[in-house]
Amino acid sequence: MIVCLCKGVNDHSIRDAVARGCASVSDLRRELGVASQCAKCARCAREVLDDALTEMRAAELQAAPGMFCPQPA
Repeated sequence: MIVCLCKGVNDHSIRDAVARGCASVSDLRRELGVASQCAKCARCAREVLDDALTEMRAAELQAAPGMFCPQPA
């Protein structure tokens, strides 16, 4: 799905950028140019970013389930 028409950025590009370390819309703006012209895509870019971050964190938890257990008080 195209997220930013001005820069031709799709959701796959955003997910790839998240995998490379982007964690905010500002990061995406620097990396991909998202929301740097008309900014109408900022909301959708944020949704894709949040979704990608959630998926990445879930995958990290599945990969190492014992590492993220809370410590007893």
